[in-house]
Amino acid sequence: MTARLSPIEPAHADAHTHELFDAIKARNGKVPNMMKTMAHSPALLEGYLAFSGALSKGVLPEVVRQEIALFVSQENGCEYCLSAHTLIGRHAGLNRDQVLLARQGQAQDAKQQAVLTLVQNILDQRGDVSDEQLAAAHAAGLNDAGIAEVVGNVALTTLTNFFNQLAQPVVDFPRVSTSLQPVASLPA
Repeated sequence: MTARLSPIEPAHADAHTHELFDAIKARNGKVPNMMKTMAHSPALLEGYLAFSGALSKGVLPEVVRQEIALFVSQENGCEYCLSAHTLIGRHAGLNRDQVLLARQGQAQDAKQQAVLTLVQNILDQRGDVSDEQLAAAHAAGLNDAGIAEVVGNVALTTLTNFFNQLAQPVVDFPRVSTSLQPVASLPA
């Protein structure tokens, strides 16, 4: 598949974008195609990096953030993000079963399940969750900071999902289909 928006290669990046690429490469070992494509707008790339970086310092653990990303990406049908977050989630500690469960909005841990249930409610209600749904999240042990960060992670993942669906960057992670597959067929 050919990308609908071409990536900006580091050799052709302006000085500011080159600095962003250097920072990304230092953290990740490479500059993923999504970020190279976002670089058409350095403001977008910088905003994405700042938002992602800020949420990584929040109260939600990396595993939970990856479960959110997997579930939202599945719901939005984003193959690029499913591929990226399957790999990132595995590095964060999710096993194959947990990746597949997260994609279906399920978790083995009760508090993580409460997060994914809240994510489902946010997606279904476009953020307008009921008092009962919010009370259930609180009762499951989520505090206001965690709830706020769930919304932030849903928004961040939706941004990347929609961007990737529009731009269609070449998937540069082990490819994961948006169709739910048996656990045995997920990348190791």
